[in-house]
Amino acid sequence: MKKLTVLLSSACLVLMAGAPALAQRTNLAPIPTYEVHRAKVAPRIDGKLDDAAWHAAKPVTFVFPWTDQTGKKQKTVARLTWDSDNLYVAYECEDSDITAVQTHHDDPTYKDDAVEIFIAPPGVKNLYLGLEMNARAVLFDYLYPFPQRIIKNYNLPGVRLAVSSHGTLNNSSDQDRGWNLEVSIPWRVFADLTDNPVPKAGDRWIANMNRWDGTEPNRRLSQWSDSGLIKPDPHYPDRFGQLLFVQ
Repeated sequence: MKKLTVLLSSACLVLMAGAPALAQRTNLAPIPTYEVHRAKVAPRIDGKLDDAAWHAAKPVTFVFPWTDQTGKKQKTVARLTWDSDNLYVAYECEDSDITAVQTHHDDPTYKDDAVEIFIAPPGVKNLYLGLEMNARAVLFDYLYPFPQRIIKNYNLPGVRLAVSSHGTLNNSSDQDRGWNLEVSIPWRVFADLTDNPVPKAGDRWIANMNRWDGTEPNRRLSQWSDSGLIKPDPHYPDRFGQLLFVQ
């Protein structure tokens, strides 16, 4: 973490002390591992998910940890792949009513129908990059020295994303089928967190992927790795899954 910027000065004591223990549910599933296979040809970032790289990538379906939420349980499937330039993530979201009203970079996209990835390289604890992306391809990106305040003005250069929809946006009078989102994340955005931002085969990074589905008061949070928290909350790096990079 030699290259951390002055933006982190207020978080130094927290990083040294570690995050506080948060109340968790019992009998949690084991933390998952996802094998991220290297793409022979990089996927096009167009939201269509028809590239060979996505057909080759293993699908993972999100779970619904919180039974007291009132939103629909709509399926989300994610896939990941990588090359020497980028990490690529694809989300396939069932959705009967696609809603997204946030339109500008760093708007609170998590209030819309949105997907997320939180990610950090090896050797970094309680510090990760967050990307929250709504159903109209608006990005809210940040650095999070957990559990301090999110650093919202920490922007990630070169991130590309695209959405394709099967339905009409912000029209509750009809029946939608869903939406897809693709994002490419350049390895160089991790240069402040590690001296070796490009992974090698066999490296393990930590990450979690989430989906906020629906709008208040009826919405639901689903995840790849259950955060285990009593209240619906995706931010708990001790329960992030592992990304194992393979050729």
